[in-house]
Amino acid sequence: MTSTILIVDDEPAGRQTIESILEEQGYHLEMAENGIQALEMARKILPDVILLDVMMPGMNGFEACKRIRSEPLLAEIPIIMITALDDRQSFLSGLEAGADDYITKPYDRHELRARLLGITRLNRYRKMLGEHVNLEQTYLQLLAAYDATIESWVQAIDLRSGEPKDHALNSTELTVRLAKKMGVDDELLLHIRRGALLHDIGKLRIPDSILLKPDKLTDEEWVIMKKHPQYACDMIMPVDYLQPAQDIPYCHHEKWDGTGYPRGLKGEQIPLAARIFAIVDVWDALQSERPYRPAWDRQKTMAYIREQSGQYFDPKIVEVFCNMME
Repeated sequence: MTSTILIVDDEPAGRQTIESILEEQGYHLEMAENGIQALEMARKILPDVILLDVMMPGMNGFEACKRIRSEPLLAEIPIIMITALDDRQSFLSGLEAGADDYITKPYDRHELRARLLGITRLNRYRKMLGEHVNLEQTYLQLLAAYDATIESWVQAIDLRSGEPKDHALNSTELTVRLAKKMGVDDELLLHIRRGALLHDIGKLRIPDSILLKPDKLTDEEWVIMKKHPQYACDMIMPVDYLQPAQDIPYCHHEKWDGTGYPRGLKGEQIPLAARIFAIVDVWDALQSERPYRPAWDRQKTMAYIREQSGQYFDPKIVEVFCNMME
């Protein structure tokens, strides 16, 4: 990418000299004849570097530099001061005004090219870093928006399915705790959290007559109810950022002994996230009141979890879960 250099000098000869030195170096060169014009040009073109003469009538280079630094849009533009003043005080005044570099006349053309090359490279890297940071911030903001959307979906799912208030949120937090105990890394934890929140999203496609039925379901109704994991997969797969989270919605009704649904997976064929969530889901569900049964107490629920170790649940995860809950 071509760097734009703004050359500021009240003397035509000074501008022409710099132009002759830089014209074959691949830069785009712009000219200004005084400090006021330099400010106007800088605002208009946002140059990559400003070569600023000091001794100019009206607004000198020091004042022009201060004015540039005072404007947020221009403040980060590198400034190299070029002047015949070679005393220490002038050098310090240039730095205090905000100059990044200081070259005294008469200057060597190779030195000017080298100084300019160095400062344009640094400026390019700074911009790349800034763009990277902005991109990362935008990405994080986008993820936050996604997760807020998921939580809105969860509220709709809970209302639609008749689940107890906060069932999905409570199950999710407990699932994440258990996953951490199992040594799951942070990246997978993020997908586990999203999958746990959306574990029942497939129920949005189940008819109310079945989903909200106060009695036990008939065999025919169970055939329809058991389709909700596949519905969940169908809903999640088109959403790229949710694809890694589909293991729980799709597989949380699979059982360790292979008698679960929808695919009859067995043992470690079942994704780890789904094996972890299955225990938590049953734990939370059994301790919640249902139209067809009262809520179980903690002791009875824990006894059932232990009883189902090796049948419904992964024995290793049951052991970690029980130790965590006790």
